[in-house]
Amino acid sequence: MSHLKGKRVVVTGGGTGIGRSTAIELAAAGCRVAIAGRREAPLVETAGLFDGDPGIIHRSCDVTNRRDVDACFEWVRAEMGGVDILVQSAGTNVPHRRMDDTTPEDWERIVSVNATGAFHCMQAVLPGMREQRDGLIVLINSTSGVRSHPLGGVAYCASKFAMSALGRLAGHETRDEGVRVTNLYPGEVETPILDNRPVPVTAEHRARILQPEDVAAMVVAVARLPPRASVPELVLKPTIQEFI
Repeated sequence: MSHLKGKRVVVTGGGTGIGRSTAIELAAAGCRVAIAGRREAPLVETAGLFDGDPGIIHRSCDVTNRRDVDACFEWVRAEMGGVDILVQSAGTNVPHRRMDDTTPEDWERIVSVNATGAFHCMQAVLPGMREQRDGLIVLINSTSGVRSHPLGGVAYCASKFAMSALGRLAGHETRDEGVRVTNLYPGEVETPILDNRPVPVTAEHRARILQPEDVAAMVVAVARLPPRASVPELVLKPTIQEFI
C-alpha cells in the first residue's frame, strides 16, 4: 500500500537531473509536489512534464541564500500548508577538482550549495516536521560522501562528507520525534553535472551508468515505507562502477 497520496513534498534542484525525475515520480505517486531551483526555465519545463492533478508547482530559490530559502518555504507553507517530505537534490561541482587547482571561489560555491544549502533547507522544514511528529528528509548525497576519490575532487568530497554528517546527526536528534533522515549515496549518474567533468564523458559511458530515474525510484521506495521503518543510509551504484 502506498502511504504517499496527498503527502506534501519539496524537491530542491527540481529543474533537472535527479531532482526532476524524483519530482515527477512522487507526483505520479499522488504527492503534492513543489520544486525549487535557481533557474526558472528548467522548473517550468519540469512542471510541464507532469500533466496529473494536482500539478507540480515551482518557485525559483538559491539554496545558498538563507533569506531566499526562508521565503521559498514560507511560500510552500502558504500553498500546501506544510512539508511532509524534503528531497534535497540541489548540488554542483566544477571542472578543476585537484587541491592545487581549486580556487577559494570554487570551494566556497561548492560547499555553499552542497552542504550549507542542505543545512538551510533542513532547518526550514524540521520545526514543522517535529510539530506534526512526522516527516522524511532525503539528502541526495554521493558515494563521494562515503569515500573520498579524485573523481569527485577535494571540494565536492568535503561538501558531501559534510552533508553525510548533517543527515546522520539530524536523524539522531529527531528519531524520537517522528522525523526520518536518509543519506542516499548514488555513484555516477547521467545528469548535467557530468558536463563539469575535467575529461568529457562519452555517450557510451553515460548510457551504462545510473540514470536519474534509478535514483528517483529509490527515493520513492524509501518514502513509501511506514513511519516505523527508517533507512539512514543507502548506497546505489552503477553495476560497472567499483564502490570507491
